[in-house]
Amino acid sequence: MSVETIIDFLEPISLAQLSNDEGYKDTQLGRHIASYDEFFPDISNADIVLVGCNEMRGAGLQYEHSDAANAVRKAFYKLFHWHNDVQVADVGNVKKGATLQDSYAAVKAVVSELIEHKKRVVIIGGSHDITLAQYGVYVANEKIIEAACIDAKIDLNMDSVLPEENFLMELLTGEPNFIRHYNHIGFQSYFVHPHMLETIDKLRFDCYRVGKVKENLEEMEPNIRNANLFSFDISAIQHAHAPANISTPNGFTGEEACTLMQYAGMSPNISSIGIYGYHAENDIHGLTATQMAQMLWYLMDGIYKAKLETSIEERNNFNEFHLVFADFETVFLQSKRTGRWWMQTLDGKFIACSKTDYLLASNNEIPERWMRNAERN
Repeated sequence: MSVETIIDFLEPISLAQLSNDEGYKDTQLGRHIASYDEFFPDISNADIVLVGCNEMRGAGLQYEHSDAANAVRKAFYKLFHWHNDVQVADVGNVKKGATLQDSYAAVKAVVSELIEHKKRVVIIGGSHDITLAQYGVYVANEKIIEAACIDAKIDLNMDSVLPEENFLMELLTGEPNFIRHYNHIGFQSYFVHPHMLETIDKLRFDCYRVGKVKENLEEMEPNIRNANLFSFDISAIQHAHAPANISTPNGFTGEEACTLMQYAGMSPNISSIGIYGYHAENDIHGLTATQMAQMLWYLMDGIYKAKLETSIEERNNFNEFHLVFADFETVFLQSKRTGRWWMQTLDGKFIACSKTDYLLASNNEIPERWMRNAERN
């Protein structure tokens, strides 16, 4: 398959309809995004490739019709363009299949081909179970990955018939499995069976309660930086900041959601991102679409910041700290350009970490991030 052949799975968008025939100013994103309007765009220089997905049947068969992706686009294209070094292409919407499985296959085919061309793919719209199609790309290539998911719930409810509520079972326990590590960020305890956390802990995966994350959001940056697949359910955002989220009034603020997306943009490892769970029919004044558009803007901002970073092999651009803690020798690196941290694990590789990990090791304590990595290897 080639980039040209994925056109069979895609529907173009109408820029005239998105802008209500008003067009865009030179300084708005709509004038700078290479979009699949009449002709398939040149994506060769794109840092981000947007893929719309309106497949919501995983949340219930009543969601047969959705225009979520275009609602987000409409808000995103209106934003002002601040990052001239970050190129965005938009290849339109994945056609819905006759069945949900057909839609999964179409999303997987499109995303797989774009990743094959070394593109960072951003899926907008769709129910949260589309994450399975996103993961399927790595399974098909037998690539072992780390995944990070932001969601108010942990979708392991096997009593439910809805894929949106149980898809994590296949993701985390399906055979063969290609998940090296999984981080669940922002769960709300009253939605989660206590024994579920014990099960996830036995798998050596990590879950972070929303209150704990909000206390120190920066501690999530290394978890997201280490990931290859990133999935964001808007149910994790407070209803006040994302009115289309009608499952809970609590969660992350809009600003916190934008910061988490910025972290995803700063990651050199993430190749696919999905922002899911947007029911446009529940949106008030289009504020959730605007929230998601601003999250995309911050994703661009993160990519711009990441371009300032150098390779970890260029040691002259890093402060290097050699430490011994609990009889283990290790090395911590701090970027002189961005201030971010890495630490050496038992196998000699470097993984993303935080300043907190360095301070713990300096006090002869084993950082939990280091220990969890050692347990998995």
